Amino acid sequence: MSTTRHELLHAFDLLLAPDRFKDYGPNGLQVEGRTTVRKIVSGVTASRALIEAAIRAEADAIFVHHGLFWRGQDGRVVGWMRQRLGLLLGDDVNLFAYHLPLDAHPELGNNAQLGLRLGLVAHPGAAGRFGEQELGFLGGREQGEAFENAAALSAHVERVLGRPVTRVDGAPRPIRNVAWCTGGAQGYFEAAIAAGADAFITGEISEPQAHYARETGVAFLACGHHATERYGAPAVAAHVAAQLGLAHEFIDIDNPA
Repeated sequence: MSTTRHELLHAFDLLLAPDRFKDYGPNGLQVEGRTTVRKIVSGVTASRALIEAAIRAEADAIFVHHGLFWRGQDGRVVGWMRQRLGLLLGDDVNLFAYHLPLDAHPELGNNAQLGLRLGLVAHPGAAGRFGEQELGFLGGREQGEAFENAAALSAHVERVLGRPVTRVDGAPRPIRNVAWCTGGAQGYFEAAIAAGADAFITGEISEPQAHYARETGVAFLACGHHATERYGAPAVAAHVAAQLGLAHEFIDIDNPA
């Protein structure tokens, strides 16, 4: 089975609705490749390692969360940018990238898929969202019970993600309301606090968040940018590939960040 580049772009756009978002770079088709698409490779970031692996896997299209182009970056095609573009253009491979739209999708996005793996369910409707463009999720465990404390929540996240968590404890209390937003969403912590969270899960921590956690009593867990954003791209790509009858393969390039 195969489809066209245009039909694939239309399927991604229809699912992810990129026009709804103010983003840091272009969503959709970032590099044009061959017209006919039979196989999609998904990954987190359009790194040279992923592009090389996708070419070896005979992909016609690559679908990622972190694309090549960002607002404010140096526009010259030199160094690493030349290397990545050279590989894509040389092998005629399409590159599709969706940033905030991939975070936000209520079922297949990064936040929804991380919640699924952690056994967290967002509250219904508007109560289950917070922060700018309503990207953050707020909810609790599927069965409704609380985590004993922030240490118990942290241990659970470490088991699921298979990596250490940087934890700043809040008040010594059970954790019932959990807020989460994947990747570099540490700036959403204040919105999570305002939304009534007992703990906040994201990928990274910056200097202010430790103080906010100690002063407000809301625990902060930094669980890895890459580690929290590994799940949305393959979920979306697999969904669209099945819809269009295409082959799909997820290639995870290890990243300690």
